[in-house]
Amino acid sequence: MIIVTDATASADNLKRLSDEGVSIWLDDLSRKRIESGNLAELVAKQHVVGVTTNPSIFQAAIGTGEGYQEQLADLAVRGVTVDEAVRMMTTADVRAAADVLRPVYDATGGRDGRVSIEVDPRLAHETAPTIAEAKQLSWLVDRPNVMIKIPATLAGLPAITEVIGLGISVNVTLIFSLERYREVMDAYLAGLEKAAAKGLDLSTIHSVASFFVSRVDSEIDKRLTVLGTDEALALKGRAALANARLAYEAYEDVFQGGRWTALAGARANKQRPLWASTGVKDPAYKDTLYVDELVAPGTVNTMPEGTLKATADHGVITGDTVTGGYAQARADLAAVERLGISYEEVVKQLEDEGVAKFEAAWQDLLDAVTKSLNSEGVDGE
Repeated sequence: MIIVTDATASADNLKRLSDEGVSIWLDDLSRKRIESGNLAELVAKQHVVGVTTNPSIFQAAIGTGEGYQEQLADLAVRGVTVDEAVRMMTTADVRAAADVLRPVYDATGGRDGRVSIEVDPRLAHETAPTIAEAKQLSWLVDRPNVMIKIPATLAGLPAITEVIGLGISVNVTLIFSLERYREVMDAYLAGLEKAAAKGLDLSTIHSVASFFVSRVDSEIDKRLTVLGTDEALALKGRAALANARLAYEAYEDVFQGGRWTALAGARANKQRPLWASTGVKDPAYKDTLYVDELVAPGTVNTMPEGTLKATADHGVITGDTVTGGYAQARADLAAVERLGISYEEVVKQLEDEGVAKFEAAWQDLLDAVTKSLNSEGVDGE
């Protein structure tokens, strides 16, 4: 759904957020959004400086067929496979969005103006095919401001290193745990070191690490509700923010260390934390919770448009709401653990579910496109 907002009334909160060092990216894309001029308007008037996509977003956009009929008809005539058809449509949308964002990319020296596209989620547990797919997507989109999304699975970690080492910018997705996040940063640094050894210009390589937020609360809150004690209920809505704040602490630690210093001297870019899954899932919470409470310099917040509109309308941007909260964050997660809720079990479950959800969305998309291709083929006879 495309939401129209009063740009004049709503720009101040978003500008305030941007001024605090948070890059606002839109977590949505469709052909209608591009062709209607809506994306360009969000960039021009709502401080949107990037776009993220995922299999669920493309399933929602392409599954309806709206805006894709002409391309579907051409693909059907050519007799392409459903996998090729999906890639032709998704990369076309990302290429067009990248062109809309190109002025931002140029103005920020490649820091923003980025559009992300994910490798086939069915490859999440296979390293070599993920690397090959990342190279292919980079080639297909053929825009300097594309970012290839690679999941932070165990198999994804060496793929991140290899793809960064080739000079391809990467958005690492589906990060839930602090331990895995440190492994992601290590994989990025290793990739930069590989790129440097090949003589590549490190200043052209960018990366973000997508740390998922709301799903952590959804799972831990569910377990706290089952416990039902006053102590348990008092902790609801605190675990996700605690987890994200400690992730930022880890980011500060890694990107102040000696290994980073050497790369920074070669003009490398920090891998910025990106807050993902920032739409609030519990209606009891303020709809801008994961924006207002995760303001820190050098971060990205990718928002569904509903959250973007809510932030513009009634977000409360009061400066840095992250770096002063590390002690409380540790205390909150420790309190959850003391109640018998295993952090390690939760984050492992969320990673597994995240991969499975994207696989299911991708399959739904393939099924919808198969049906459309068959329909176009019959109609064209």
